[in-house]
Order: sequence, then C-alpha cells, then structure tokens
Amino acid sequence: MKFHFLTVFPEYFGVLDYGIIGRAAREGRFSVNVVNIRDYSTDKHHKTDDYPYGGGAGMVMTPDPIVRATEAADPDHKALRIYMSPKGEPFKQGMAKELAAYDELLFLCGGYEGVDERAIELTVDREISIGDYVLTGGELPALVVMNAVARYIDGVLGSSESTVEESFSSGLLEYPQYTRPQVYRGLSVPDVLVSGNHAEVDAWRARKSLEITKARRPDLLDK
Repeated sequence: MKFHFLTVFPEYFGVLDYGIIGRAAREGRFSVNVVNIRDYSTDKHHKTDDYPYGGGAGMVMTPDPIVRATEAADPDHKALRIYMSPKGEPFKQGMAKELAAYDELLFLCGGYEGVDERAIELTVDREISIGDYVLTGGELPALVVMNAVARYIDGVLGSSESTVEESFSSGLLEYPQYTRPQVYRGLSVPDVLVSGNHAEVDAWRARKSLEITKARRPDLLDK
C-alpha cells in the first residue's frame, strides 16, 4: 500500500519513522510519499495562500499548487484522494478497514482558513473528519487516519488478533488489560484472569466491555 501526503509542513511526517509504523515502513509493508505543496507554487516566494474573496479573517490555500501537486503525486488517479476537513464524514473504525482495501491513499492536508473549493472539486474524492473540533491543519488528522488504516495491512501488527480484540472493532469499548506484576501497590489483577479458565476469562471481558461502554459511551449501545 502507498500513502501520499500533500502538505505545506512536510516536517510533521517525521513521526512516521518511529514505533510500530516506522518498523513496518522499513520492512516495506507500505510506502510513504510526502509532497511539499510549496514546490508546486509558481509564486517566486512559493506562496500557497491568499486573502479570501468576500472578506473575512485568515488566509485560504490557493488552488493551483494543490492541483499541480496532486497531479504530480497521482498522475493516473490511482489513489483515493482524501481531504481532511471538519466538514467531512466522521471517521470510524469501520472506515479504517474499508480504506485499507485501497492500493493507494492520498491525503490533502489543508491549513489556515481552509482550501479553495475549486481545488476540492478538481482533486478530492472524499472528505473525512476525525472529530467535531478545529485544528490548525490537516497533518495530524491525516496521520490519525493513516495510523488506523495501516493497522489492517498484513504484517504491520505482531498479531492478526490485535485488530479484532480492541475498542470499537466489536462496537464496544475494550475491557481492562493487566500484566505483571500480579500485585502492584496493593492493587491485584482480577482472580479470573489468572484462573486459567478461558471461558470465564472471555465472559469477564465481555461483561467489562459492556459495563465500560454503558458508563462512558452509551451512544454505542444505542447503535
């Protein structure tokens, strides 16, 4: 799988060198292409934004550098082109699995007061939001989506069960997890988890998932 990121701040994506994602990239599980939109500006100062028509605060990213950068990164439109936007459809776990089926994903990371609508009309297939709040740019949201998607790529995680036994995969929040030592500062691991009875362990985990979901995210139970 290949991930393209179009951004005016390519330094953001140095984080992809670390952790599970960094290891998987070094192993060739997927590839990353970070494109600096400024490189496709015809302005002598590599400017990529301008004042909005109609007035208002802030600046808007101009269409031409974005369109040219998109065409250079994905000349044959093989990638699903995604714009990270507060106006997009909410990102959910099921969408991560869906996006993992594509061979290429391209993320347009906007900034300032947004992107000229014509750039979206000419280049974008889908708009996605990671939540009902506003950030200073689309880089972090794009990394969030990429991280969630990459977990479904073969070989990225150590265990294939990791994408199944986790929060939201079953529609519920995950049960509590414990490891050694069995007693820490007077707090003990629940007896059932050291009982060796796998049926009871499964039942305990299911019950805890329901309890936590009911207390913290009852909206998930409604669904």
